[in-house]
Order: sequence, then structure tokens, then C-alpha cells
Amino acid sequence: MKHFKHYINGKFDDGSQQFDTLNPANGKPWASFPAATEQDANFAIESAHSALYDGPWSKFTPTQRGKLIHKLGDLIAKHASELGDLETQDSGKLAVETRAQSSYVADYYYYYAGLADKIQGEVLPIDKPDMQVFTTREPIGVVVAIVPWNAQLFLSATKIAPALAAGNTVVVKASEQAPAALFKFAELVDKSGFPPGVINVITGFPEPCGRVLTTHPKVARIAFTGGTEVARHIVRNSAENFAHVSLELGGKSPMIIFDDCNIEGAVNGIIAGNFGASGQSCVAGSRVFIHRSIHSKIIKLVTERAKKIVVGDPLDNKTQVGPLATEHQVERACKVVQNSIKQGAKLVFGGKIPSQHKEGWYFEPTLLDCSNQEFDCVKTELFAPVISVIAFDTEEEAVAMANDSDYGLGSGVFTENLARAHRVSSKIHSGIVWINTYRAISPISPFGGFKLSGGSREAGIDAIHEYTRTKTTWINTSSEPMSNPFIMR
Repeated sequence: MKHFKHYINGKFDDGSQQFDTLNPANGKPWASFPAATEQDANFAIESAHSALYDGPWSKFTPTQRGKLIHKLGDLIAKHASELGDLETQDSGKLAVETRAQSSYVADYYYYYAGLADKIQGEVLPIDKPDMQVFTTREPIGVVVAIVPWNAQLFLSATKIAPALAAGNTVVVKASEQAPAALFKFAELVDKSGFPPGVINVITGFPEPCGRVLTTHPKVARIAFTGGTEVARHIVRNSAENFAHVSLELGGKSPMIIFDDCNIEGAVNGIIAGNFGASGQSCVAGSRVFIHRSIHSKIIKLVTERAKKIVVGDPLDNKTQVGPLATEHQVERACKVVQNSIKQGAKLVFGGKIPSQHKEGWYFEPTLLDCSNQEFDCVKTELFAPVISVIAFDTEEEAVAMANDSDYGLGSGVFTENLARAHRVSSKIHSGIVWINTYRAISPISPFGGFKLSGGSREAGIDAIHEYTRTKTTWINTSSEPMSNPFIMR
């Protein structure tokens, strides 16, 4: 069994408490990790704070920071296969995807390495002839990055890379359910030459680790990806330190399939949006609205494709759908699907644990045909390969149903009509709209949602500003002394 260590202040530590994680493919323990105590979490924050304000990091020029971030990206690219396999063993995601994603994660570090020396302030055209006024962007301070289990490397890169580029220090809390890839990442950080305390990697449970990280007075920003309920706890905790909070939360993303779509492209989009990553994605397009004239045809084609999907070992390159990350997810998927059937949803295929998998946490790709949005499967974010299909008649009806959700992260529109694509995308209440594609990402493109999906943005130039604070400087250029001190100038 593998054993991993915390990385705090440039050193690896076993910690005083240990726990095991289970391999979702067989349900057996495969690795052990230190569970951060209150003392560990405090030490990580104090180390980051000291590195920022007392260590050499603050003396690095933006260009020097960028070179170091780029070096880290090189190491990630070099070790992409190993990082991917660790993430697969811990989370159950397909190795073919985690290896490719790990390699692509390096691009996020490259992108922000290039932005490190392009963070600019402004000279302001103040209407006072004897005043020169300009703004500068400074590091915001110690950043706590809390990431979920379903994409550890990717969802940490969107926080760590811009935070470092802006000159901050970081404490990363890896998910206790699947922290292996980030602990290997810590080894690469150590090799890349960052000063001690600039990047710290720990894992642990909500109490005490999560509580300390979200209430500590020396934390300036909390960057969180995860569920809505946990986010509420974090926001409440941040009232203790008034830390800035950025939230990238869940979704119940709609896909609208119009009758003028490219049929093959739409079917591929539905498969990608729901069965890719075994449905364990915050942008899973699990509410699929299909024009009534092609409703039966699309369902038939998706069903035919689903019959050919290979469910199995995520380390096998032939596998297309792997296990879910936890046993709880399987139980939840079973419960929601069964409740939805009782409520009147029609089970087209799937809906159960595959009989050939006696070990591990597998769930069959599933499609439910629903008459409205009142079924549990339509309302609940499942993190499982479950599609809910609803027919519509008009464009207005489709948009209204798409927006009838508490979430607003991703969405998809499939149509060959350019005017309709623009018209519908402008009316959908989501932070991301994919037209005739799905699950496309880039370090250049902002990622984030509306409503209960959060309001922050990760990736792109927008994200780097989340990790800075703006300072305004006024300079009196007059040779005369200040005038009447009792009058605001």
C-alpha cells in the first residue's frame, strides 16, 4: 500500500494521524495519508504567511515568478502519466482521461506563468491638475485552495497557478476522498525550487482541518470548488476572518437539442456531457431537452450507443465508463433513479449496478424519459451517468425549462441555425454556453457559473484579478503646501 506525506514549509511530514483511501474499482484500501490536525493546519497557514511577508518570495520579480511557475508546468507535463494513474486509482476516473488531463493541466501553469509580469495597474485621469493618481495590483495574501475529489489536479491548477502568478502563497487542501495526485504534485513543487512555505499541500477532514483553514485570521482568500452545502459552511466560517471567498459549485446543466441540429453531433454531445467522466462532472449536461419532432429518434440513437459503452476497470484503455468515486454515490444514484421511476419517469436503459462488477462502485449508464421537471432525477445533481430527457415544442419553452433551475454553471445548445444559437445562448442563465460541442475548456477561457453554481471565475485573465488587491496612490505634484486641511480635496 502506498503512503503519502503532507508538504508544509518545504518539508514532508507523516503527521500524527493517518487514514486510508479506497480504490473505487475494487473498494479496497490502496493508500494511506496523514489527516491534518488543528496544529498541522495552523502550521501550514503560518508557513504560507511567513513565506509571503518574511521570506524571499516577495522579493521575486514577476518575471522570476513566471519562470518558476513555468518550471512547475514542465515537471507536471513530464510526470503526467504517473499523476493521471494516481488520480485514477483514487477517484475511478478513466486513465485515458486523467493522463491527458494531467498533461493539459501543465498548460494552465504555462498560461499564468506568462501572465505573471502582465498584471497592470492604471494611471487615472483625475480632474485635479496638481495630483498624479495611479493604481497597482498587489498580492492579496495567503490563499487557501480547497478542491474536490473529481479533478484534483485540474481544479487545483485553476487556483494555484493564478494565485502564484499574482505573488501569493498557497495552502492546498486536497480532498480526503482522493488526495493522491496532489500529494505527488507536492513532490514536483519541491523539485521545482519554490521557497519553503510558498506552496503547502495537506489533506484532512472538515473538523478540524476545514474549520481552521476557513477561519484563520491570516487567510486572505478562500478558493473553493465543491458542493453548495459545504460552500454555505465556508461562507459562514469566513465571517470570522472576512476572507474573500471564490466559489465554483455544482450544476444541473441543460442541453437543448433543436430539430435543425446535426444529429450525430447532438448524440455525441449527449454522450460526452453525461457519460464522460462517468457523469462525475460539475458541468454534466444531465437535463436534456429535445425537440418533440426528433425526441424518439435521438433517444433511439443514444440507446444504441449506450449498448456499446464499455464499463470496467478505469486503468484499461478500452474502458469508456469507470466506477463512481464512492459507494455513497452509487447508493444515491440507485435511490434517485428508483424514486423517479415511482414518480412516473420512464426508464429507457440502465438504472442499476452492472451485474458483472461484483467489486467496486459501478453504475450503469442510464436514461430516463421524463414528462416534466418535477422528478427527482431532473432536480438532483447526481454525479453519476444518469440522463433525464424532456421533450419540448418551442424555443421559448426550451429556454424557460433550461432556466428553471437553482443552478447556472454550464449549458449546451445544438442547432445549425446561427441566429438561433446567438439568440438562445444570450437567454440561458449559465456562466458557460457550449454551442454544438460540450465539455470544452481552456486556460484562456473563464470558467464559472451563476446562481447557486457560484459567481466566481477561474481561468482566463479574469481569474488572476481575484488574487490581487487594488491600491490607489495619490501624489501631490504641486510645490505649494497643502491648502485648508479642514476641506476635503
